[in-house]
Parts: sequence; structure tokens; C-alpha cells
Amino acid sequence: MSRGKDKSAKKKPEKTLKEKRADKKSKKGLEI
Repeated sequence: MSRGKDKSAKKKPEKTLKEKRADKKSKKGLEI
């Protein structure tokens, strides 16, 4: 069962708040 969870986690990785904030910063940097 643990292997199945690992596979699903790799397919749909949940982004943490830090990762979401980093994405926003990188997107703003690309726009400028």
C-alpha cells in the first residue's frame, strides 16, 4: 500500500504554502 501512495504522490504532488509563494514570486519575476 505504501508503494501505491508513493506513486499517487508523484503524479499529483501537493504544493506546500512555501512552494505556492515561491511560484507567485517566480511568476512575478517572469512578468517584469
